Amino acid sequence: MTKIHPLLLSGGSGSRLWPLSRPARPKQFLPLLSEQPMIVETAHRFGGAEFAAPVLICNVEHRFLAAEALRAGGVAPARIILEPEGRNTAPAIALGALAVADKDPTALMIAAPADAEIKDLAAFQQAIDAARPAAEAGKLATFGVAPTHPETGYGYIEAGAPLAGIDAVRKITRFVEKPDADTAARYLAAGGFYWNAGLFMFRADAVLAAFREHAPEILEAAQRALANAHVDNDFTRLDPAAFAKAPSEPFDIAVMEKTEHGAVAPVDMGWSDVGGFAALWEVAEKSAAGNAIVGETALRDVRNSLVWAEPGRMLTAIGMDDIVAVATEDVTFIAPKSRAAEVKTLLAELKAAGCAEALSSATVYRPWGSYRTVEQGPGFLVKRITVKPRSKLSLQYHHHRAEHWVVVEGVATVTCGPNADELKTFDLEPNQSTYIPIGAVHRLENRYERSLSLIEVQSGHILKEEDIVRLDDAYGRSSSS
Repeated sequence: MTKIHPLLLSGGSGSRLWPLSRPARPKQFLPLLSEQPMIVETAHRFGGAEFAAPVLICNVEHRFLAAEALRAGGVAPARIILEPEGRNTAPAIALGALAVADKDPTALMIAAPADAEIKDLAAFQQAIDAARPAAEAGKLATFGVAPTHPETGYGYIEAGAPLAGIDAVRKITRFVEKPDADTAARYLAAGGFYWNAGLFMFRADAVLAAFREHAPEILEAAQRALANAHVDNDFTRLDPAAFAKAPSEPFDIAVMEKTEHGAVAPVDMGWSDVGGFAALWEVAEKSAAGNAIVGETALRDVRNSLVWAEPGRMLTAIGMDDIVAVATEDVTFIAPKSRAAEVKTLLAELKAAGCAEALSSATVYRPWGSYRTVEQGPGFLVKRITVKPRSKLSLQYHHHRAEHWVVVEGVATVTCGPNADELKTFDLEPNQSTYIPIGAVHRLENRYERSLSLIEVQSGHILKEEDIVRLDDAYGRSSSS
């Protein structure tokens, strides 16, 4: 049996679950429903023998998050294609189809968002098996989720008659944008309407032919961007100028609403796009009082609420019903569950005001580990740095700041000297420290299997990340990356 090539679509702006998610770390990189990030859960759904290694499409700013999440989850992608900017799902699917078709034009593919929940994997597999003959015959199949309530936050698909010889797959009558409450209730009562999950199955050549017919500008831009791409370690970096010419459109609108070859495979699989706090509460495990609880909390007379405390925070509440209360390391968010979706408006206002917390959290993730800003004041900045086992930072120097390092846990291998020709390397154990003068060439490395943690105190009149000149970097970053 021909293998199916998964195409993982890792987009998103991190706005609907802020402050848990941020633009710098959207929800697919968070362990919202298990110990694994959602992108890893998605990849594992396609881990059986009938699936090939996945192709991942993600934003260039998320490349190390994505690569490290998949590596830690035991997933080896066939290719990671980096978008210079988000252009919605149609260009992403065109890119993935081109990449797969380059080796096998008739290969079967499944395009799947990397940030959705599917509880009933057996039902999903049955739907894949049902849709396979239609996709092999050249149909562009989508998976229509059986609605459980009159949801207004999803688009709908109206199904028509069964395909000839494939009773489990039906023709698509029409796509419907997000309806109002009365219309959604009528759809539920009438039957034959399904939630649009953004999941698609097709042959690579069939979807490229559909792009050629219905969205040629998207296909041409994707072809140019991929043809002029360059490989950077494990990443395929698209040509930014070529990709910018791709119209920003969802695949549904650009292709599926126009093609005569669309089909829908209905499925009841416990699907959710986890598109907000109310949806997260719906799919999360709950206590007897109806509370979805994460982290250290103390609750009294609290019911039907989402209460989430990140490590290092404690969240307490008394006498609350139907609320969302989230405490991260740098932001606390509280709202009635019915109004939690307004967080997008609040976030837009914070961005307009230049609030740093609107974009990223206090912990910043890098390919070698992470750092967290502990305190900052005039002329100084204190960070806690964590370096993963067998990882190292770039060989670098700074024009404007000096650094003091104190090891807290693990063993730090330090390389330092006045210039690149006069370097010395030595180890520091817990409670030992060193000083990196302004302009000194240096590198921090963890050569051991245990995580390395240290406190860094920066001093100087400019304390920005831009003040890094990289002389050598294992991750291919430039000085301003």
